[in-house]
Amino acid sequence: MKQDLKRRAIHRSRILEGQIKALSKSIEDEDYCIDILTQSLAIQRSLGSLSKLVLDNHLRTHITDMLRSGHEADHEQAMAELLTVYELSTIRSK
Repeated sequence: MKQDLKRRAIHRSRILEGQIKALSKSIEDEDYCIDILTQSLAIQRSLGSLSKLVLDNHLRTHITDMLRSGHEADHEQAMAELLTVYELSTIRSK
């Protein structure tokens, strides 16, 4: 993993840890529903940000390497992975 992206992904995951703990506490304390929903939506945005970092790394490393290789199997695997990510992202947004 590229070091800058790794550092940012670790930072984002630690923020998410804190957000999840705060969300659990809010639920346990029976906080106002809108406050709980706001925290939940913030976590979803943070997860999206983390996913973007991981995808960025994957595109800059693994996919680039696969497309540069002279092997058709590598090219096909790269395309399959990109389509899988696309399908997962469109399912999530529905």
